[in-house]
Amino acid sequence: MKVEEFKEGKILIIDKPLHWTSFQAVNKIRWAIRKKFSLKKIKVGHAGTLDPLATGLLVICTGKMTKKIDQFQAEAKEYTGSITLGQTTPSFDLETEIDSEFPTDHITESAILETATSFIGITEQKPPLYSAIKKDGVRLYELARKGEQTEIKSRKIEIFEFEIQKVEFPKVFFRIVCSKGTYIRSIASDFGFRLKSGAHLSSLRRTKSGNFDLSTAETPESFVERLNREASI
Repeated sequence: MKVEEFKEGKILIIDKPLHWTSFQAVNKIRWAIRKKFSLKKIKVGHAGTLDPLATGLLVICTGKMTKKIDQFQAEAKEYTGSITLGQTTPSFDLETEIDSEFPTDHITESAILETATSFIGITEQKPPLYSAIKKDGVRLYELARKGEQTEIKSRKIEIFEFEIQKVEFPKVFFRIVCSKGTYIRSIASDFGFRLKSGAHLSSLRRTKSGNFDLSTAETPESFVERLNREASI
C-alpha cells in the first residue's frame, strides 16, 4: 500500500464492531493513514451509516474515490438480525429501555411468515425518533433524548426480500434486502404491530451493500495493523 493509492482513491471494506459509531470507524482509519504517511489531511468517508448497536459492512472511501460515496449509498443493502416480539422501546432497538409489554400467545409461526411477506414492495416508512436525521439543524436523537416530540415525514422505501430464517420465540431471525434509507428498526417496530403485539430490533448486521459483501471485510484494527505492516511511502 502506497500513499498515492489512498490519495487517488481506495475502497476499504470494513466490518464495523459493536458499539462503534460509523464516524469512529472512519476517524480511526483516517488517523492511521495520516500518521503512517505523515499527511496533514486526506479525505475519508463512508457510504451509509450503521447504528452503534449494528455491526457489519461499512464501505469506506479515501481520496478521489469519496466522489463515489453517493453512488454507493444509493445501492441496495442486505441485513441479518433478530426481532424480539412482545416488547417495545422508544428507540425501536436496545439503545433505550423497554417501555411496554404486549401479549404474544396469539402469534403463530405462519402469522410471522405471512407478516414478513406483507412488507415486500414499495411503501412509506416513518424514520424512528432516535435517528441521525436532522430537523432544523438538530439530530432527531438529540431531541428525543430531551423528551421532545417531533413530527417526522415519511419517506418512500422498498423491501426486495424479507426472509424469516428461524423462530426461537420470542426472537425472530431474519434476512432483509432493502433500498437506501430503510430503517430496519422501524420495520421491527411495525412488524410487532402488524402481529397485533409489539416488537423491537434486538440485533442487526449489514452483510451486503451493492456489490460489496463481508467476505473481504476487515475490522478497523486489522486494517491499521495491515497498513503499518504493508505500507510504504
